[in-house]
Amino acid sequence: MDKLKKVLSGQDTEDRGALSEVIDASTLSWSTRIKGFAICFVLGILCSLLGTLFLWLPRKGLTLFAVFYTFGNMASICSTVFLMGPLKQLKRMFEPTRLIATIMVLLCFALTLCSAFWWHNKGLALIFCILQSLALTWYSLSFIPFARDAVKKCFAACLE
Repeated sequence: MDKLKKVLSGQDTEDRGALSEVIDASTLSWSTRIKGFAICFVLGILCSLLGTLFLWLPRKGLTLFAVFYTFGNMASICSTVFLMGPLKQLKRMFEPTRLIATIMVLLCFALTLCSAFWWHNKGLALIFCILQSLALTWYSLSFIPFARDAVKKCFAACLE
């Protein structure tokens, strides 16, 4: 009973185990999280912009564009890991409301890189980059309440 009282009151000073110590040692302060987010996000944007510049190169330009654009988008998504933590990020990515959008984004990442590295098909790489942008937009809208419904209504109104 005394042990339970110590734990509940926060006065337990006994060894809690190696895993608890590692988790406590790896927690980041809020300012470190913001800095990590900003650095990763800016690197992602720079990679995407650099990829866009590579698009204008005559040889292998489209391949370099696809690779840098994809890595830039991956870095931008991974930047939110600093804000939420890796487990919470993965849980939120695979929630039922954004499961299909997440799968489409990851699939477009993989297909873009496959078309650039293994299939050597520039046209497919460009198509997958466009699909990647659309999938990322739809994925990002899933974090804003009612944003996807508004986009659906807008497109429905435009088509009528």
